[in-house]
Amino acid sequence: MKDWFAHNVLGLPELASANGQAVDNLIVYVHWLMLALFIGWILYFGYVLFRFNNARAPKADYQGSKSKIPSYVELIIVAVEAVLLLAFAVPLWGKNVSHFPTPEESTVVQIVAQQFAWNARYPGPDGKFGRQDMKLIAENNVFGIDLADAASKDDIQILNEIHVPVNKPVLIYLSSKDVIHSLKLVAMRITQDAIPGLRIPCTFTPTKIGRFQIECAQLCGGGHAAMAGGFIVVQSPEDYAAWLKSKSGSATPASFE
Repeated sequence: MKDWFAHNVLGLPELASANGQAVDNLIVYVHWLMLALFIGWILYFGYVLFRFNNARAPKADYQGSKSKIPSYVELIIVAVEAVLLLAFAVPLWGKNVSHFPTPEESTVVQIVAQQFAWNARYPGPDGKFGRQDMKLIAENNVFGIDLADAASKDDIQILNEIHVPVNKPVLIYLSSKDVIHSLKLVAMRITQDAIPGLRIPCTFTPTKIGRFQIECAQLCGGGHAAMAGGFIVVQSPEDYAAWLKSKSGSATPASFE
């Protein structure tokens, strides 16, 4: 019932992550409450028009209604909202910010947002990221990679296209080169601000193979719309391994050309 309501009534976009179902459930519950309130207020409005029209009440009553029902209804609504907040929203948020998969069991990706693109970096076949130094950060080296470090030689750096294998947790470390951006993966039900000077983790587990758009949920400048030119590509483990092998050693900063 929830899925039918979510996709046929609310028109929610395609869901492609294991963690996204709880997000969709919360959205559905909130809209069920809004629907109940909408129908309730329409019925109440119709009742008031009938009960207090001029023919039935030609003389104004300045004391008004003495019924306790409106107060009880308001208390019920507050209770339902408290349940949605405390039993669903807060635990969902708490789980998302405090329970991360380990790097050993995840596809680990470093992402640095910039005006107006997404830079992604993967460890190479050795499974280790090469050394980074903030002093090395430059226009053509947004990750500050030390290419003299042997572990950097097989690292992978790409622009605007993030590849991940299906059914395996993805652990993203997100930052920004310039202004505040926000990584929004609608199909994965993930949104996380990218803030200069901070490396913020976020995670999801993709469940569908496909190509899904990346959006920026923060107005980040005149070319903000270009941030939607990024994609996350979910592949089978075999296809992902082949892609990773084809890119190994591309630690040289990606180009906009």
